[in-house]
Amino acid sequence: MISGAGVYFDGKTSARHDVLIDAAPGALRVCALDGSVLAEWPYAELQGLSASADVLRLGRLNNPVLARVETRDPALAAEIDRLAVTLDRSGTAERRSRKKVVAWSVAAVVSLVLVGVFGVPALTERLAPLIPLSVEYRLGAAVDSQVRTMLDTSKRNGKSFECGAADDEKAGRLALEKLVGRLERAANLQIPLKTIVVRRDEANAVALPGGHIYLFKGLIDKSKSPDEVAAVLAHEVGHVAHRDGTRSILQAAGLSLLFGMLLGDFTGGGVVVIAARTVVQSAYSRDVEAAADSYALQIMAKIKGDPRALGTLLDRIAGAIEPGVKILLDHPETKARIAAINAAAPQITPQPLLEPDEWAALQRICG
Repeated sequence: MISGAGVYFDGKTSARHDVLIDAAPGALRVCALDGSVLAEWPYAELQGLSASADVLRLGRLNNPVLARVETRDPALAAEIDRLAVTLDRSGTAERRSRKKVVAWSVAAVVSLVLVGVFGVPALTERLAPLIPLSVEYRLGAAVDSQVRTMLDTSKRNGKSFECGAADDEKAGRLALEKLVGRLERAANLQIPLKTIVVRRDEANAVALPGGHIYLFKGLIDKSKSPDEVAAVLAHEVGHVAHRDGTRSILQAAGLSLLFGMLLGDFTGGGVVVIAARTVVQSAYSRDVEAAADSYALQIMAKIKGDPRALGTLLDRIAGAIEPGVKILLDHPETKARIAAINAAAPQITPQPLLEPDEWAALQRICG
């Protein structure tokens, strides 16, 4: 036990009492010079009071009497500081607390990174197939509205963004519906397809949640046969069947979208904007693309189209990359994909998917 000289004020009078202060194991003890105990305060109830740097001035928490004790003995002050959890004149506890805050902050950041890198993708892989189709329809409708806003940016001399509505375009729309109908029957999807051609010059196609497929005018311009258009559509149908768009959006928007699904709100907090950008700009993984390619080969074989048509179109447009969104930028390692498609393509004798006049009409679907 460390003891030292000090001064005690009992709070009842202004009298100053010279005392001996004992830093006892259980409590701070204030004794008169004759040895009588004037006060005994538990360390947990000590309160530091304002004083100069060389003085330790203490009071008692919640004490109705304004008693206080002072000491200038550095060894005694250090011992009291060590025993009293409410005091931290040395700053040791504060530094320890700061280190804990930093450590927990780092741990929280690492946890968030791990959740983002491993947790969310793993969670979405499990959740995507379980999302009810009614929820996916609503998500698809919200994303579709935003995608239209994102893509409909060019001047078209008064023509609508979506092709096929004008009188000279309706025959092309009928040809497209015939082609999509054959694919849809072969795929036997639970989700009905909503396929449109839009006035964009890039050679691209995009599948959204809920069965929405955007076929760009530029892709039809690059195609040399109905089989090539059908093969691209079959690939996008594969993404719809595998619910890749929903899975990709879940990974990008994370918990915000999950909570939105639970609450039935897909528009709050900019989540739908993130979702739209994800399906338009993000690239799928090699495995996801390979699965969609394999799906396209199966569907093309079922409708007796040319299974190699997708590889043929990819090979042709590989040397003609336009600015903006492109099918090649959305699909990894085009040459490897083409080789895999040709190697896996079944040996069949293709049959015409459209009549020559229907194909000519489809090529003029945008006027």
